[in-house]
Amino acid sequence: MIENMNSTPLASRFTIGIFGRRNAGKSSMINAITAQKIAVTSEVAGTTTDPVYKAMELLPIGPVVFIDTAGVDDTGDVGELRVEKTYEVMRMCDFAIVVVDAQIGITTFEENLFKELKDRGIACICVVNKVDKVDKLENTNLTKQKLPDSVPVVYASAETGKGIDEVKRQIIANAKIDAAPPLISDLIKTGDIVVLVIPIDKAAPKGRLILPQQQVIRDILDSNASAVLTKENELKKTLESLNTPPAIVVTDSQVFQEVSANVTEDIPLTSFSILFARQKGNLTEMVRGAKAIERLGPNDRVLIVEGCTHHRQEDDIGTVKIPRWIRQIAGDDIKFEWVSGVSYPQKLDQFSLVVHCGGCMLNRREMQYRIAQAREYGVPITNYGVLIAYIKGILGRALTPFPEAKRVFEEDFIKQNNK
Repeated sequence: MIENMNSTPLASRFTIGIFGRRNAGKSSMINAITAQKIAVTSEVAGTTTDPVYKAMELLPIGPVVFIDTAGVDDTGDVGELRVEKTYEVMRMCDFAIVVVDAQIGITTFEENLFKELKDRGIACICVVNKVDKVDKLENTNLTKQKLPDSVPVVYASAETGKGIDEVKRQIIANAKIDAAPPLISDLIKTGDIVVLVIPIDKAAPKGRLILPQQQVIRDILDSNASAVLTKENELKKTLESLNTPPAIVVTDSQVFQEVSANVTEDIPLTSFSILFARQKGNLTEMVRGAKAIERLGPNDRVLIVEGCTHHRQEDDIGTVKIPRWIRQIAGDDIKFEWVSGVSYPQKLDQFSLVVHCGGCMLNRREMQYRIAQAREYGVPITNYGVLIAYIKGILGRALTPFPEAKRVFEEDFIKQNNK
């Protein structure tokens, strides 16, 4: 999935998954809806092996991304892996289209799909595809079955185009769009200046800013405020050049300590990662999770999770720096495991702590799922920025813009010191 810098990131789009059994016409459906040949289609069952993504505008919803998935009835060792990937996609979906083959009707697979979607709170529609393949719809076994309660049903043909406009109308009519919490807009006002500290090192991509920085800048501009960008070694000069103090300073977590030394206490200071912890996840839970580092013991296992994949550089943050910092506090016997992209263990009981990236490449629903999984297994979870600020001894200050999270941090800190 390659994203254009000028397009809405996939993680910020309304996500619509297309599910169903093999050869029900899911790939043909995504091609018909988007009016493009995005997915390969074939009469051979199981043609779609990996999820296929297509971003587009669906007004009045706005930016959406459709995801075509492998059939939930796939079989064999490889087939089971494809089904697992399909359910990974479901975790991130805001809406679902269940495609039913008119020649087959609703089977156990579709019934289980509708139940799973209902249990997960994902709104959906049922699209009965290939109606052009049956003489009379009344003769199909669909009429002998009870279609799912409260789920809109559209009879369509991806091949002829019949009903495709109605599919779009039903998506629009039934989509429930929950506004995501802001990144920074509620912390600033019109005319404010926000200083963003952005290190440019070997890990920085050539010729561009990384996604968290882009998104924070956009949120600042949407708030009619101004963003001033600087590197950590130019921060002091930048602050001195301003006629008025900035409303807030946001820094990359890796230079937290250096930046903190150059920003006076009267100026709020936080990190990109902490902003994303609040928007995508649960900041107070991440704060509690950071403190769990103090409870790690010999041979405890720590899971480090990154929502994207990238080429590892020397002194990489996830594979080198964070393990080194944790071992400095918890001891050299700590064991680490890593996962990236959409991968996330279904069971977490073998871990004593989960350390997640900021999650800029994941949507809020996926991050909420990951936090909920950690909570279910009683495993503390935190993220890079929160953990680094805690290790460097400046988490209290970094939480100043977020009173509730700071209160939780201070309460836990007081309890620990009174023991």
